[in-house]
Amino acid sequence: MTKLFVHLLLIAIVFLGACQDKTKQSEQTAADPAVKIWTVEQAEVWGDEHGWLRGCNFNPSTAINQLETWQAETFDPETIDRELGWAEEIGMNCMRVYLHHVAWEVDKEGFKDRMNQYLDIADSHGIKTIFVFFDDCWNATYQAGKQPEPKPGVHNSGWVRDPGDLLHEQPELTETLEVYVKDVLTTFEDDKRIVMWDLYNEPGNSGYGNKSMPLLKQVFEWGWEIRPSQPLSVGVWNLSLADLNKFQVKNSDIVTYHNYEGPEKHQAAIDSLKAYNRPMVCTEYMARRNNSLFQNIMPILKKENIGAINWGLVAGKSNTKYAWDDPIPDGSEPPLWFHEIFHPDGTPYSQDEVDLIKSLTSDE
Repeated sequence: MTKLFVHLLLIAIVFLGACQDKTKQSEQTAADPAVKIWTVEQAEVWGDEHGWLRGCNFNPSTAINQLETWQAETFDPETIDRELGWAEEIGMNCMRVYLHHVAWEVDKEGFKDRMNQYLDIADSHGIKTIFVFFDDCWNATYQAGKQPEPKPGVHNSGWVRDPGDLLHEQPELTETLEVYVKDVLTTFEDDKRIVMWDLYNEPGNSGYGNKSMPLLKQVFEWGWEIRPSQPLSVGVWNLSLADLNKFQVKNSDIVTYHNYEGPEKHQAAIDSLKAYNRPMVCTEYMARRNNSLFQNIMPILKKENIGAINWGLVAGKSNTKYAWDDPIPDGSEPPLWFHEIFHPDGTPYSQDEVDLIKSLTSDE
């Protein structure tokens, strides 16, 4: 997803209070109305309950972006059911799925009904869901209605940020975003089909840096006001964003992170984040060109009992089989797929990869 690789996540900030936080949190109880963040003990209970999560960042192959996924005219339960069936067959049990406030804004009840339909389909395949609210990646502007066609050979050519540049142009949008987040969280606050809320994908991306801090702080506050039964988290992804990283990790119930590096650097990132003594989920990994592979990363994540959520399930309109920075303008097949597991007809990109995934998930 990001064009910035994570080298050694948070080594510089991990020890700036992790021990003190653990002590203070262990003294809190769930009955304390002042509690915002889960205690370490609460997080451990959640980890024990859900076991080893493994799955994909999921966008149906017929949708170019979050709006095409969720708008009434393009919501595609048939494709969702078919593609999640392929995920079930290889032992996946969790999908990370992006929302968008505009799809809610134009059709609030319909949007939540479609979320419920999606959850029914996923649940029928034994798949839990991580929903993502905000996102600082890719295209800055967006609109409701018909979405653009994919640009041939261009990775995520139609993916859109949420809220993107609009928030900086219209600060009053914050009021809408608050109602949106609280409405969705309230509707699904005790839904067992949802395993986690990912409040904000890659804050600070697209050159925003600390401009994303106000919304990051606000979305945690909104989440704490509702305090759903599921954990709240925002994943760290770029070592250089020290202020954002520190806030994200210190305020997340569960530690989440992105890493598209090879095994040595990925292991170093894991080791640095262990200091927080909380369950961990890698919410983005697997970019074949970068030596982030199922073969060399997924076994590490299983051994460490870290959730393994790779980017992409089925190649489609998002074009994420193409690399971030290596477009193929004629739309021809890339020599090496960047992301994705299946062709649109359900044929595996690599039978060896699928066999490995099955071997890792078969005894769970």
